[in-house]
Amino acid sequence: MSTPKFAAPAVSVYSELKKRVNDYFKNNNLSPTGNVHLYIKAALLILSYIAIYIHLVFYTPVAWLAIAECGLFGLLTAAIGFNVMHDGAHGSFSKNSRINMLAAFTLDFLGASSFMWNTKHNVIHHAYTNIEGVDDDIEAGILLRMAPQQKRYGFHRYQYIYFWLLYGLLYITWVFYTDYKKYFSSKVGQVPLKKLKLRDHIIFWFFKAFHLLLYVLLPVYMVGFGSWLIGFLFYTFSSGIILSLVFQLAHVVKETKFPDPILPANKMEDEWAIHQLKTTANFATSNRIITWWVGGLNFQVEHHLFPRISHIHYPAINVIIKKACADLGVPYIEHSTMRSAISSHVAHLRNLGQPDRQMAR
Repeated sequence: MSTPKFAAPAVSVYSELKKRVNDYFKNNNLSPTGNVHLYIKAALLILSYIAIYIHLVFYTPVAWLAIAECGLFGLLTAAIGFNVMHDGAHGSFSKNSRINMLAAFTLDFLGASSFMWNTKHNVIHHAYTNIEGVDDDIEAGILLRMAPQQKRYGFHRYQYIYFWLLYGLLYITWVFYTDYKKYFSSKVGQVPLKKLKLRDHIIFWFFKAFHLLLYVLLPVYMVGFGSWLIGFLFYTFSSGIILSLVFQLAHVVKETKFPDPILPANKMEDEWAIHQLKTTANFATSNRIITWWVGGLNFQVEHHLFPRISHIHYPAINVIIKKACADLGVPYIEHSTMRSAISSHVAHLRNLGQPDRQMAR
């Protein structure tokens, strides 16, 4: 489907939210981008990642420790994506555009394409969140029904059980399948991909070859195929679980909406900011460990409203935005714990798997 237009009300909720957030940064003389605390965290994550890679490949530990390190390696992969790549891709890691570009390129080093991610996430997902047929993030293929507009199959009644396995496969399918699908089809879901320049083609294939060499060929040569395969599956499965959960808990829970455009005008009922508030949820915002590890992406409401603000500022602007939403009488969805968010996600999948319990959105 073609991308819909959002309503343009005379009194904009987003204008008021933006004014209050901008006043916070102005009054406190703060930059909305990252600071030294973010750079220290980024360095710690990247150095830990490199150290574990070297230890696994060149100083192979005993089996139980190797498996544990592979699991941690996957968690660090996700953490670098959340904390470094994500801010860099949104231009919020640094005031310097070149540093932002380098931060975004950590995704290419990890095996996925930052070009494809930019189109899928920044251009499409952030603009058209939870709109079936446009937002590729809620398209998981035939095996998962995430939105009420999607076709239901009999096996979906069990999706609330088997989704864990599919989420664990996210990272490996992302690197070895979905990037290539987007590249050769020139589309992200149903939305045409921006034409790649020669530079984009070279970067895409260079980093795919680099990833194959660094994460497949070299480890197989050093530790043998069997040991590599077991370790690689542990590594990619742990990263896949964390990546999937963080993004799904933000949008695919029973409290969020999946609005349809009004036809034939192909126009959304709400303005963009209201749409974001109805389709996005926070979780565990008082948990400092989760906030640190997932790069503030448990503050998804703040992130979707202000993607060019670094995640290190989300706890502060969370207070401002939550109060503004209460003052304006608009929705604000938040789960107090990660457990309650997971329960809501499971309930959503279970409801959409039942033929007589399709949720009205």
